[in-house]
Amino acid sequence: MNIAIIGAGNVGWHLAQALQSAGHTITAAYSRSASPREELAQLLPHAQPVGSLNFQSIAADVALIAVPDAALASVAAALQVKQGTVVAHTSGSQPLSILNTVKGATTGVFYPLQTFSKTKTVDFKQVPILLEARDEETLQLLLSLAQSISSTVEAVASGARKQLHLAAVFACNFTNHLLGISRELLEEANLPHHLLQPLLQETIAKAMQQHPYTVQTGPAIRHDQNVIEAHLHMLQQQPQLQELYRLLTQSIQAASKNH
Repeated sequence: MNIAIIGAGNVGWHLAQALQSAGHTITAAYSRSASPREELAQLLPHAQPVGSLNFQSIAADVALIAVPDAALASVAAALQVKQGTVVAHTSGSQPLSILNTVKGATTGVFYPLQTFSKTKTVDFKQVPILLEARDEETLQLLLSLAQSISSTVEAVASGARKQLHLAAVFACNFTNHLLGISRELLEEANLPHHLLQPLLQETIAKAMQQHPYTVQTGPAIRHDQNVIEAHLHMLQQQPQLQELYRLLTQSIQAASKNH
């Protein structure tokens, strides 16, 4: 298929290259800023770097919008495509209906459920892609496109996808932030961060095999108040972390009552 990529950030960067590797032709790479679109287009031999949302002269069966959620509505409102072009956004939290302002297009959602950074290679075959479409024909086209790069493709409606995105924020973004906090605590004591690696690997492995609540360990689940108070005392100069520790402890203890 001929595909236009609208957005040259982390998602667009990886998605464009995965689609190209699967045999599709990326015909355009859009970004408001010149540098990102030109940098991405250099990796795509048939892609034209463009700074306009008028795509009526661009050969594209599908236009994938991979921009930040806050920009999605304005991009959709300004986008101009050839009649019958499939336009799909890649957001986990935004509804299909946000694309209703795109004139002449059939619309859908093409959401890759993964964390992306330009500096880290991702195996797209392992990335679940969640689809939604205005009609069955569009869904089948997006299904074919998704299956060309991923081994896990499912149709998920907007409401369920929004819930999935919320779950992903807890599983990925919040977890990553907590890992950042733990690393800084180690650095304060001049300890190497690799000491936590076996612990992290075992924690994730157990959580994948069993319900995480059933394999919870630590002072909160044991109601070891002496240790909890000692930790809170250690964080007295960092009141935000102290409050976060307290809230997480309370959440673990509340969850244990229901499982």
